[in-house]
Amino acid sequence: MLVTVGRIGKPHGIRGQVTLEVRTDEPELRFAPGTTLHRESGSDLIVSEFHWHSGRVLLKLVGVDSRSAAENLRDSIITVERAESEVPEEDDEYYDSNLIGCEVRSVPGELIGTVTDVLHLPSQEVLVVVQGTTEHLIPFVESIVPNVDIGAKRITIDAPEGLLIQEVSSES
Repeated sequence: MLVTVGRIGKPHGIRGQVTLEVRTDEPELRFAPGTTLHRESGSDLIVSEFHWHSGRVLLKLVGVDSRSAAENLRDSIITVERAESEVPEEDDEYYDSNLIGCEVRSVPGELIGTVTDVLHLPSQEVLVVVQGTTEHLIPFVESIVPNVDIGAKRITIDAPEGLLIQEVSSES
């Protein structure tokens, strides 16, 4: 499966390096030398160097040897191939694609719906859970989401009073 991991920014220097807007929690893994990056235009890029500079990622790509060549890549969304069964190294982290499609139930077992999206807001992630025409926005924090079983595609929530009453109809 292809997952988005970044957007190429402006060139850095005159030898073809590019800045990168990172969209992954695992940049050292996703941008390791030798990694193939896919662009929406269909052309592939291969990472030759990856390093941090002043808090941002700089990439050197095979065959991109000038500032003008780097400028031609600007604003490209890049993806990498990831096995659908792959999970993050940390026990309490999940890929969006592993969460989407999970059944969501309350602690007593009541069906709340199915995860259709994960919103990445500045303060936290939010699960978009839909059942029929009803959409719930569930903060993805341990106090509300005590159990995630990716293997069973099931998430258990302990919703505080009022969380599930505030419903938004998806038929707007």
